[in-house]
Amino acid sequence: MTSLMMVGDLVLDEPDPDFFFEPSRAVLLSADLLVGHVETPYTLRGTELQSDIPAEAADPGKIAALARAGFHAASLAGNHVCDRGAEGIEDTMAALRGNGIGSFGAGQNLVEARQPAVLTRNGLRFGFLSYNCVGPRDSWAGAGKAGCAYVHVLSHYEQEGANPGGPPLTYTFATPATLEAMQADIELLRAEVDVLVVALHKGLVHTPAQLAMYERPVARAAIEAGADIVVGHHPHIARGIEFHKGRPIFHGLGNFVTVTRALNVEKNAHPARLAWAERRRKLFGFTPDPECACYPFHPESRNTMIADFRIGAGGRVSAGFRPVWIRGSGQPEVLGDCERGRAVAAYVEKITRDAGMKAQFAWDGERVVVTDPRAQPQEGMNA
Repeated sequence: MTSLMMVGDLVLDEPDPDFFFEPSRAVLLSADLLVGHVETPYTLRGTELQSDIPAEAADPGKIAALARAGFHAASLAGNHVCDRGAEGIEDTMAALRGNGIGSFGAGQNLVEARQPAVLTRNGLRFGFLSYNCVGPRDSWAGAGKAGCAYVHVLSHYEQEGANPGGPPLTYTFATPATLEAMQADIELLRAEVDVLVVALHKGLVHTPAQLAMYERPVARAAIEAGADIVVGHHPHIARGIEFHKGRPIFHGLGNFVTVTRALNVEKNAHPARLAWAERRRKLFGFTPDPECACYPFHPESRNTMIADFRIGAGGRVSAGFRPVWIRGSGQPEVLGDCERGRAVAAYVEKITRDAGMKAQFAWDGERVVVTDPRAQPQEGMNA
């Protein structure tokens, strides 16, 4: 049995990044394969782009902390990957490569960005692809432009009722050409690997449970093209879990080590980041927990997870997760079958139900196993 563990957003924007991995290090190092999403650029070069709210770049030397925590590969397709332009992408990929960590989802052009990472463990070949579904367009790679692989999602707003200017109905859907390009990549990789994983940067930030209209169709399109596992990241808060054709979709892995002060209102000297820090509290109706000085996210986002897949002979996937709680220090703490662990697991089960999805949850040792109720009915973990 081969273990594949995956975590969500990684931002190492504080001194001593090794400190933040200490409570989870033993579990992370136990994985045969460990993969996360590197959210921001690691470079001392480049010019900060202004098309979106730019993330703060960090010293490439901090990437060594990921290697010491056991990471083998990282997805890069996200909305901040190009915040320091081509140089930022080049330096981030070089830092990962120099620390023995593969990367996928970004490159100096679109052909490079669409290339998979392929790793072998216990005689099984694992293939990884990643796509950004949220923009901005400046982050997307082109024929001669650095950036990330992407699926272009359109938004349409419709007035609801006789209330001009009121809250609209929102419809979102992927453009056929970019969806088909993603599927073509998956189909090409399918013949080369035993287990195929697709990571999607998608979703509504800082919003508990809710999925945008496009999210399930895009994830299902990846499954239909041949993916064995689909995971999501970007909202900075966990999402629920479902299955399509018997294969797991973890719609949002949430945050992991995601430490930064760039989104604090207090002592924020960057005008654009300060304006967004103030605005997002009003837009999404939350105030970060005051005990979390370097973790300025929705209080519910402290409930998070390590996706824990067990791969058997022939590539058969057993889906599950390890419940995790983000301490006030910003450190993720892995929890087992205890009162606190059950509370986090119950949160994941609740947001799954609240989003209208179906999955069965049951404890197996320190891991919560998630199964498709249509394929293998069993008692829920809270029964």
